[in-house]
Amino acid sequence: MEEKVILVDPNDNPIGLMEKMEAHQKGLLHRAFSVFAFNEKGETLLQQRAKSKYHSPLLWSNTCCSHPRENETTIQAAIRRMREEMGVDCMVKPLFTFIYKVELDQGMTEHELDHVFEASFEGTPNFNPEEVASFRWISLQDLEKEMTENPEDFTQWFRIIFSQYKENLNRWK
Repeated sequence: MEEKVILVDPNDNPIGLMEKMEAHQKGLLHRAFSVFAFNEKGETLLQQRAKSKYHSPLLWSNTCCSHPRENETTIQAAIRRMREEMGVDCMVKPLFTFIYKVELDQGMTEHELDHVFEASFEGTPNFNPEEVASFRWISLQDLEKEMTENPEDFTQWFRIIFSQYKENLNRWK
């Protein structure tokens, strides 16, 4: 059974459901979430997307990102996907929400109303190899340097989300 996404208007009101692939092919606005997990040293946990992903394979991205299911809150979905993708049980804290649209490879478009969360985690994730090829901890300073020097190594949406995150960082700390 194909996974469905929740189509939304710009105010995050649900307007329908659509198969994920079709929504990405048509570039329709849908609800999503992104999680940034941090350790006590202030490093963030990155994931490298699995080679088998239908778009953006083997690119580095934030800890976890996906779409909530019908009748699931974004918080519930973020906690569920952290467990499914990274093998990590943790709570998440909402940070901000914004809309972005970006053209991807394979004729796909991400057009998401993205709920961004922060989580705390120590240790080594037990990631799902169908979702994740690798992981690493990195300081925000080193991440910013790498993204500037080699932006093609990172997913397009992560570059946008990280920029938004940096802009809003002082508001939450």
